[in-house]
Amino acid sequence: MFKPRAVRALQIAAAVFALALAAFLISRTLGQYSLAQLGEAVAAVPPRRIIFAGAFAAASYLCLTAFDALGLQYAGKPLPYWQAALTSFTALSLGHNIGLAALSSGTIRYRFYARFGLSTEEVAKVILFCAVTVGLGLMMLAGVALIFRGDLGVVLVHSSRATLSVLGVTLLILPLAYLILSTFWRARQLRLGTWSFELPAPSLALSQLVIGPLNFACVAGCLYEALLAVRDVTFPDVMLVYALANVATILSHAPGGIGVIEWVVLTLLPGSMVVGALLVFRGLYYLLPLCLGAVTLGVAELLMRPGTPYGRRKRQQGAQRVPPLSR
Repeated sequence: MFKPRAVRALQIAAAVFALALAAFLISRTLGQYSLAQLGEAVAAVPPRRIIFAGAFAAASYLCLTAFDALGLQYAGKPLPYWQAALTSFTALSLGHNIGLAALSSGTIRYRFYARFGLSTEEVAKVILFCAVTVGLGLMMLAGVALIFRGDLGVVLVHSSRATLSVLGVTLLILPLAYLILSTFWRARQLRLGTWSFELPAPSLALSQLVIGPLNFACVAGCLYEALLAVRDVTFPDVMLVYALANVATILSHAPGGIGVIEWVVLTLLPGSMVVGALLVFRGLYYLLPLCLGAVTLGVAELLMRPGTPYGRRKRQQGAQRVPPLSR
């Protein structure tokens, strides 16, 4: 087993690498524009587009609260919706920007859910369920985009249209297979070496296949509205670009995908005006929720600390659940 200090050192090294990668990509994509050009590009986005993009961003975070609500059902510990929503928004608004989401948002989720009465294993189940939902949503989004706009994929990944079409179909088959297994696999357990995953009930699996791609579609809608202010683009194009950028973001662990999304989009749509639209997208989907999430976390910490009425009530509830010692 790794020692705590070694694990901490690896976490710090990974964070430093992610930040360095983000800085490199930013300098590569934005370094060719002056501050005046960037300011003009942001100002060129009409307020109407900003409002629509903000609505899509809010819809995405609403979908993410459903991830947690469903995950709590999967873990067998359903909570009132406000507790799932509070935990989800606080964890993801910060985790999206910090990077290494499995560590950052996972830590916040554990802190909140432990206060709400979940064990470490139950919190892990919620996190795993949410991660699988993200993967299913990304596969379905990318699969549809590759099938209908494979020509755009050829430009971005330098592969043949036939190969990308096969990949798109495969990405759509995998979620369908997941639903079939959840419905008919009696063992209810998938094992790959030492890794195991307990399949959810069919209703929960179907919910994942709906809410997962809907979340990514909302984020792509936010980016689409921002880009539409400066370029004539189609939603399938933006959806494919965002799906590929998201895969790159997951692989790089760059905080908030910073630099990665800009690099992918500007590869396809170069120009300072597009940079302005990207800055609007980043402000609405990442920076504004980050500020709100930081405030939410601070208020929650104040209200739930041990000396407060809520903290005392939760401690008393925890004490009541401890069985008495037998004589």
